[in-house]
Amino acid sequence: MCEANVYIAKNGSEEEPELYLSAVDSVIPEENDHWRLTSIFGEQKILHGRIKSMHLVDHRIIFETIEEPAG
Repeated sequence: MCEANVYIAKNGSEEEPELYLSAVDSVIPEENDHWRLTSIFGEQKILHGRIKSMHLVDHRIIFETIEEPAG
């Protein structure tokens, strides 16, 4: 299996990231730092952030979120 789990870094730290979506099969960039994540089960989520690190041997992709602009 080649899927990865996507995590959100808490307070910019990768020490104890929060699981966002498991068994992710595709990570597709969209406009304005948005990413469409799709799991092998067909679940989709949109994440507004940046890739902080990728550890493909460990099947981990860690994002840091970006605040949505107000208004």
